Amino acid sequence: MSLPLNPDFATETPLPRGAATADAAQPMDVIFIEGYTGETVIGIHDVELHRPQTLVVDVHAGLPRAQACETDRIADTIDYGAVHGRLAALYRDHKLTLLESFAEAIATMLVTDFGAAWVRVKVVKPKKFPDVAAVGVVIERRAPR
Repeated sequence: MSLPLNPDFATETPLPRGAATADAAQPMDVIFIEGYTGETVIGIHDVELHRPQTLVVDVHAGLPRAQACETDRIADTIDYGAVHGRLAALYRDHKLTLLESFAEAIATMLVTDFGAAWVRVKVVKPKKFPDVAAVGVVIERRAPR
């Protein structure tokens, strides 16, 4: 499943700029995991496909006013422990070659399986080149209305 691209991608804050439109009626709660680091085989070059590489993932997932603020129940929000477990499984089991596809799989999981209304996913290969700190991709998606 491919999610529509958010045209407000350029924002630096973890809150979606689009909240100023139809989503403005409800506050956005953002659950996040930053710096999830793991080893996986991913890439397009032959050398990348025979040994694990380090990937670092940041995930921000928004819910319009999660009920957990009132109920204090994990079932009323996104359980970042469950997201953590799903990320571990993705690192272990995926068969993707591009960071873009890896990020899209995470975004789709958060929207489809965890009910996120908005997500931002950053996937980084640190030290891919000796003269570069990191390469990667950032994607932002919204759930279909």
